[in-house]
Amino acid sequence: MRRWTRAHARHLAQVLRRGRSPAATVYESLGADFFLSPAPGWLNLGLWSGPGGEPEAPVAARRLADTLAARLPRGGLVVDVGNGLGAQDPVIAERARPRLLLALNVTESQLRVGRRCLAEAGALPVVGDATRLPLADGCADGVISVEAAFHFPSRTAFFREVHRVLRPGGVLVASDFTAQGRPHTPAEWVAAMSSVRFWGLRPDVLVDDDTMAAQLRAAGLADVTVTRCGQRVVDPFLVFARQRLAVLRDVPRLQRWAARAMVGQWALLRRRGLMDYVLVHAVKPAD
Repeated sequence: MRRWTRAHARHLAQVLRRGRSPAATVYESLGADFFLSPAPGWLNLGLWSGPGGEPEAPVAARRLADTLAARLPRGGLVVDVGNGLGAQDPVIAERARPRLLLALNVTESQLRVGRRCLAEAGALPVVGDATRLPLADGCADGVISVEAAFHFPSRTAFFREVHRVLRPGGVLVASDFTAQGRPHTPAEWVAAMSSVRFWGLRPDVLVDDDTMAAQLRAAGLADVTVTRCGQRVVDPFLVFARQRLAVLRDVPRLQRWAARAMVGQWALLRRRGLMDYVLVHAVKPAD
């Protein structure tokens, strides 16, 4: 039986008043066995080939990480920024065959929970801030960030740091959420702002794909592509989440209510064309 914890209380308080480390607060609250995870250890929404549902969920979560990792340079130094619970790191290691894989996370507890996955991947855990990467200039061949950049204090600062740490010709691959326009109706505002508060986001992180591409170029990156794929990520995940919530019995009622509200709000934002999901690829130009 899952019960309320101090981490849940801190998360609830943050909905009312933003804390100093909102991303850490959110994921400490979700814990290692979040009831809407597609599979144990996975926190991304997945890249789906079907309409959504339990059978494909673990495959979809792995497919998202594998699809991004396939575009990384092979055999180099790769940095996984915001590595979650580490489940994606063996996938990255298998696909990119890095000489060294660094798993960076601002939430130390997630690195501890994921230590077996990190050991399997041969990854070095690093506690650090994505907007102040603890790495030397030009040291990395690839940077990967799976569904994490929307949590960073500043996405533009992250892009500048990526440009700094990449060698010429180095590659950034990422997945992220975008906001395709501003809310207009009260229902849209409630859906957007409650999601912002629940996930501990700054409102200025909500940008459309064109703005995100411009931010990448302004940071000095080139060959930028920002490809929408919400129909393969958000839509099937919502189907999966509704199915999972329909059968849950061992989760406190308030947590189930909050999850159903979130799913309904995301569905509204998708119907109104205000929310999407993108895959990002960019390169640091050669000198």
